[in-house]
Amino acid sequence: MLSGKIALVTGSTSGIGLGIAKALAAQGCQIMLNGFGDPAAVERTRAALEAEHRVRVRYDDADLTRPGEVTALVDATLEALGAVDILVNNAGIQHTAPVDAFPPEKWDAILATNLSAAFHAIQRAVPAMKERGFGRIVNTASVHGLVGSVNKAAYVAAKHGLVGLTKVVALETAGTGITCNAICPGWTHTALIQQQIVARAQALGVTVEEGERELLSEKQPSKQFVTTEQLGALVVFLCSDAAAQLTGAAVPVDGGWTAQ
Repeated sequence: MLSGKIALVTGSTSGIGLGIAKALAAQGCQIMLNGFGDPAAVERTRAALEAEHRVRVRYDDADLTRPGEVTALVDATLEALGAVDILVNNAGIQHTAPVDAFPPEKWDAILATNLSAAFHAIQRAVPAMKERGFGRIVNTASVHGLVGSVNKAAYVAAKHGLVGLTKVVALETAGTGITCNAICPGWTHTALIQQQIVARAQALGVTVEEGERELLSEKQPSKQFVTTEQLGALVVFLCSDAAAQLTGAAVPVDGGWTAQ
């Protein structure tokens, strides 16, 4: 479906981002991976993705808290692969604490990674997309881009901001062949969520499995985790011709969380 397209996916060495990168590669996309991790493990992931789908896969370890490295990442993709047809701003970090005890340095890092990096990447990528008359921008927001939760001031603020940025970019690029949408996952079983599950289980004095059930039952009516494969399939759709008139949307994938 997307044969020959070139996709830059931030935060794609694990979790949701890797799931999205795999789904796009399966549809014929060339991929620029980005994220942190053990260099040997990252190289194994890159090589496996390239071999399985017979597409070019490159990797850049840009630190997304640094604006100059974000713009350099876009430039590196253009140089290495020839274009940025698809930009998936997926990288995200988390910290939980009450607002009056929230470390300011954590606030700054979360806003930089989860929101500002998307702005810098979009700003750099859009001119070339306009020249080509095609672009798909997908921002990984969160259900927390639509609703709030306690102890997540920075994360909720950043994700709400990302949904707002999505709408503005969609309006500004309407009619150019570029679309910009956000996906808003609920609980997805990734390393980021696993940390919260373990902490919850410890606080309640229960097993990790019971912690999972407690987490899901509190918010997600389906009582099932969203999968990275489901999110990857959604991104593929948003990048397809079928979604050419779908822009400015914040799509919840949350097992009914925001329907309550």
